[in-house]
Amino acid sequence: MQALVVDGDRRVEVREVPMPARSGECLVRVTLAGVCATDLHILRGYADYTGIPGHEFVGVVEEAPAGHDQWRGLRVVGEINVGCGRCAWCGRGEKEHCPERTVLGIKQRDGAFAQFLTLPVTNLHEVPAALDDHVAVFTEPVAAACRILEQVVLGSNTQVAVIGDGRMGLLTAQVLRSAGAQTLVIGRHEEKLAIARGLGLDAIAHTARPVPGKGRFDVVVEVSG
Repeated sequence: MQALVVDGDRRVEVREVPMPARSGECLVRVTLAGVCATDLHILRGYADYTGIPGHEFVGVVEEAPAGHDQWRGLRVVGEINVGCGRCAWCGRGEKEHCPERTVLGIKQRDGAFAQFLTLPVTNLHEVPAALDDHVAVFTEPVAAACRILEQVVLGSNTQVAVIGDGRMGLLTAQVLRSAGAQTLVIGRHEEKLAIARGLGLDAIAHTARPVPGKGRFDVVVEVSG
């Protein structure tokens, strides 16, 4: 198959590489992959990663392990952390903290900038038919933003500041607003703040004077990178 490969000298090229093969995992044909800032950092040496980057994807299950034939042909997205399944973290269902975990396209596991990838069935989620690939590909970063909703309780009177006007900042602000919070984006780039306002979000530059009624916050989310 063809894949985009980062080598130890930070060189990037499309190569012919062997098909991925991990026992007990699904083989997924990648139909669309997104480029995250983490992917760009990898090109500059982040995590000393070499191999195939990419962790935001939509794909179709081509092969499934025994007992999971119902996954064949399904359009899916995937959780990127694969735990060892033996440690206390995995036992609590928190594989993203497993010290032995692999991470799709980031740590000891080839990623989505390829024609195929593999992930365990437990990492896959079927994409609803009504959801287009170009929307579904944002599942992973939106899921990261949704994690906040599991950590704090937000109400209609909750004042939230999102510091950072990049892609994750804007996604996070939209998720928090959808939960009912009064959300303000604080950033440094007027063109990105304009995008936030176009999405119906309140947004100000970090040098701006405090907005009346917006000077104190119940929750502050730092997403500036």
